Amino acid sequence: MRRQWWMLLILAGLIWLFTLLTPILMPFFVGMILAYLGDPIADYLELKGLPRRWAVVVVFVVLTLIMVGGGLILVPLLWQQLLQFIDAVPAILAWVQSQALPYIEQYIALDLSASFDQVRAVVTEHWRETGTIAAQVLTQVSRSGLALAFWIGNLALIPVVAFYMLLDWDPMKGAVRDLLPRRFEPIVTKLIRECNDVLGAFLRGQLLVMLGLGIVYAIGLSILGVRFGLLIGILAGLASIVPYLGVIIGVTIAELVAFFQFQAVLPLVGVAIVFMVGQILESIVFQPLLLGDKIGLHPVVVIFAVMAGGQLFGFVGVLLALPVAAVIMVVLRYGIERYKNSGLYTNQSDLHGNDRDMT
Repeated sequence: MRRQWWMLLILAGLIWLFTLLTPILMPFFVGMILAYLGDPIADYLELKGLPRRWAVVVVFVVLTLIMVGGGLILVPLLWQQLLQFIDAVPAILAWVQSQALPYIEQYIALDLSASFDQVRAVVTEHWRETGTIAAQVLTQVSRSGLALAFWIGNLALIPVVAFYMLLDWDPMKGAVRDLLPRRFEPIVTKLIRECNDVLGAFLRGQLLVMLGLGIVYAIGLSILGVRFGLLIGILAGLASIVPYLGVIIGVTIAELVAFFQFQAVLPLVGVAIVFMVGQILESIVFQPLLLGDKIGLHPVVVIFAVMAGGQLFGFVGVLLALPVAAVIMVVLRYGIERYKNSGLYTNQSDLHGNDRDMT
């Protein structure tokens, strides 16, 4: 019993230490995720005869080219559409006040104009400041040399941490395995293997599903001529990390934009078809091909995990929420299996039978 209390105290201390170190953990977690994603590719190159160091270099060069190329293409387009969206907000508010509110007031018998005037004034005043937020943040950060150095240092640490972790990924796994108590090593190794399958399915599969959905939505909306199609598509793809959230956000925003832009029914139907096609592709292509049934997290569990991670540990918690939930699921599944094979579960019928005999 004393040993168990010591283990609980150590676990509580680790959680407390993790909370204290959260501000500096971001580059290490991002680097670890990049190393985890790149390890199968490096292993494949090793099997083809390439030394581990050169395999890691090849992986980094390819990832760098993809990220830099994608950033040079997407960032200017997204920024342009974001500015256009900011400029369109006053016109949208004016339409709501002149067209939508009178129609709504006919049915609810309430005067909403006065309240909406205040809302419109506040939103318009602060919304116009949104375009300069980035410049204000950069100006504020640049005033503090220490904060700027810390921010740049965190970004610079990510590729360094990822490179060395990817280089020594297999030795690190072997070292952890050697430290396990021999009595529990087979069970822990089995659980780690299952966790690796789940995490691999999530980190590689879910990211590819999000990317695929974002591309489908962005291309479909752009073909229809919907303004901000690229921005809406990428936003919906990113939100797809939570089941059904991406399609709900994407359909809502895209339908509103199409309504204000075209003032016709046919574009609204086209938007609905685009997201319907995305959901069909997710169900019959993306999910079976990239994910399968390895994760198995209920949508409510996914939503709770993301919200709890963000509440407890901020951005780092959001990054780790679903992987941690997947690992917990594997451990719980093992615990339930052990419970069903235990005497506490199998002897329940005997206990009830004895109770009936006694009565």
